[in-house]
Amino acid sequence: MISIREEITIAAPPEAVWPLLSDPALVASCIPGAALTKADDAGKYQGTMRVKFGPTVAQFRGEAKLAYDHAARRCSIEGRGIDGRGASRANATGLVEAAGTDMTVLKVEGNFHITGPLETFANAGGVHLARALLTEFAANVAKLMAAQDGETELPGEAAALSGGKILSRAAASWVRYKFSGKETK
Repeated sequence: MISIREEITIAAPPEAVWPLLSDPALVASCIPGAALTKADDAGKYQGTMRVKFGPTVAQFRGEAKLAYDHAARRCSIEGRGIDGRGASRANATGLVEAAGTDMTVLKVEGNFHITGPLETFANAGGVHLARALLTEFAANVAKLMAAQDGETELPGEAAALSGGKILSRAAASWVRYKFSGKETK
């Protein structure tokens, strides 16, 4: 099981960011390679997640159950998925919280586990991939906030996170980890 604990800053107050984070369709549009395909009234959502590794593309389809605590600006997530070839499976749990005053500190904490052919990659670099996805997500949320203020156009569906971006962001994450003296969780 791989654990992640990250904090990302978004240049807007939590009361402005939380309504966006409470909309699963908007959230999915900000996650590179993600698409929301179905939702129900019980807080269950189905979708896909696509990540490109050079010539190889991993595409998971799955479902997530979201439980919101709007007063605390917190959401718990339970998800699972299977890749398009049916050989790798993923399970994840997490908690997302929007805190702060003038700026939003998005706290993301969770665990994920991947089995099958992608398990070795996930164990070796999954935390760094997750950090790269979170960085792209925060940038897309910032674009969405700017669009609300009339500063820019709304982003479309976020493009799949490409192999080049994965490598550069994962390398940067690894370097920060190595020189920070912290232990990866």
